[in-house]
Amino acid sequence: MPEVKDEILERSTWSKPLEFVLSCLGYAIGLGNVWRFPYLCYRNGGGAFLLTYCIMVLLMGMPIFLLELVVGQYSGLGPDQAYSNIAPIFTGLGYCTLVVITLITIYYMVIIAWTLFYFFASFTSELGFGSCHNDFNTMGCFSATEDSNCSPDQTYYNKQCTLVEEICKDHGFVGALDKRFCLTSNGTTVHINQVVNRTLATYEYFRDYVLGLGDSTWEEFGGLRWQLLLCLLLAWIIGFFCVIKGVKTSGKAVYFTALFPYVILTALVVQGAILEGAVDGILLYLTPRWEKLQEVDVWANAASQTFYSFGIGCGSLITLASYNDFKNNCVKDALIVTATNVFTSIYAGFAIFSMLGFLAHQMGVPVEEVAQDGPGLAFVAYPEAILRLPAPTAWAVAFFFMLFILGLGSQFAGIEAIRCLILDRWPYMRKYQIYVTLVICVCCFILAIPMCFDGGVYLFTLMEWNTASWAILLIGVAEVGAVSWFYGCNRILDDMAKMDMKLSKPSRWYWWVCWVIITPLTLLGVFVFQMATFTAASYENYVFPLWADSLGWMMGLSTLAPFVIFVVMVLWKREHTGWNLFRPTSNWKAQITKTESNLTLTKDQIGA
Repeated sequence: MPEVKDEILERSTWSKPLEFVLSCLGYAIGLGNVWRFPYLCYRNGGGAFLLTYCIMVLLMGMPIFLLELVVGQYSGLGPDQAYSNIAPIFTGLGYCTLVVITLITIYYMVIIAWTLFYFFASFTSELGFGSCHNDFNTMGCFSATEDSNCSPDQTYYNKQCTLVEEICKDHGFVGALDKRFCLTSNGTTVHINQVVNRTLATYEYFRDYVLGLGDSTWEEFGGLRWQLLLCLLLAWIIGFFCVIKGVKTSGKAVYFTALFPYVILTALVVQGAILEGAVDGILLYLTPRWEKLQEVDVWANAASQTFYSFGIGCGSLITLASYNDFKNNCVKDALIVTATNVFTSIYAGFAIFSMLGFLAHQMGVPVEEVAQDGPGLAFVAYPEAILRLPAPTAWAVAFFFMLFILGLGSQFAGIEAIRCLILDRWPYMRKYQIYVTLVICVCCFILAIPMCFDGGVYLFTLMEWNTASWAILLIGVAEVGAVSWFYGCNRILDDMAKMDMKLSKPSRWYWWVCWVIITPLTLLGVFVFQMATFTAASYENYVFPLWADSLGWMMGLSTLAPFVIFVVMVLWKREHTGWNLFRPTSNWKAQITKTESNLTLTKDQIGA
């Protein structure tokens, strides 16, 4: 057999430490910061939720984030081999994280395809999502664009401008106060939206044109949405070229994907702040309701948002850190990413709620009635507000391009984690890494095609509902337990010192208490709460059938299955017995002490 050194290319490393920080920022800061955090903040006590969120960041988010960085940087290994070397009984833990990130990578790119769909649809003087003159629109469609062309005593109803006075009298009212309110006989007012059933044009556009949902069910899944399929294909092509040569190319792409969204976000904040009604939205977003601190679900929501917004428990952070220089100060990196993540979430809230305040003012309804999260915010409420701005086309292009960049930046680390597993397991394939990347992207694209059908949003919802949900919390507990309880918290702190991370006594004590006690207990508490409040998967008013919900549970359990499988395999092989199952193997060592031939595998393993 030829010398292994001659066959194996060196493992990739970051060109500059800044590329690693930006990659972590791009991974951790994504769509959730824009469309989930602001809504959670408003629903859970405004400023009071900010306090609980910051506490959870300090006690759970940042500790796990740093722990994963330390494990990856110290070992120079991906999650699969890192945990198997920390303690053989945890061999399957790294594979659990990789199942999670693979499933997330598959369905998350579908969201990016939606943003591309809207991005291209925005290059027109008359935005299609604001029109009621499409074939798919119903008679109850309401268009803000069309309504602005009606006279002051008319509103857009039944696809035409109609006198509000006539609408009110036809529904038993004595008349109309203005185009937004009907008058009762006792002088009270009722908003026109409570009198007639109207659906926003932006909602019908998203539901019936982009998704093509119509009357689709799980049993009647409908046909393929070829426009959406092409957007998904383009998203994967762009993603492929951004990561084609690993961290050498993704490290360059993050300069744009991690920083440019702040330019657009700032423009949206400035534009939103000068709109009429913006103050009402911002006050609703930030006004503290301290009584909420007594509610358990507020703390649970803060903990859940912390866990998911940092992208922990997915193996990606360990992968990114494994390409670091051994002496890199990842404590500083963790602090930078944490602070930027929190700032971005809060900052995005100003852009979102100033615009929602403006939309509520325009519609004459409370802000609570237009506040949404997730796709409802990004593809319905916010576009509805954009329609009412000067130069709506420009703002629509900017907004959806920002969403596309935010989503794409989060995908780099997921693709890299999957590729790292393959190239570390079979190092001789490093010279074929472009083809490995291509196969990963093609497979993920093919697996996402069912979500481009009319009923594809049901599968998307099922995956999101069960993948990065309850199971990932247990993976987080296992990660913290493997390192702080079995490997030893003092030992990992000493390993940090070997990497020139100088810790003061208070900071060392802080990390120790978090890793050993607070963080695992918090994760278990959130898991128990989620299980106690868990409901069957649904989309809008459609509750999924039992067989579909069972499929979702299987997806969730599949992320934990590798742990059980590898425990059985390790016990069966009996290469490690007794307490050695819970102790580091001889392959666990600082990456600086390794030669290239045994960087990821021994020579015998490569030959096998």
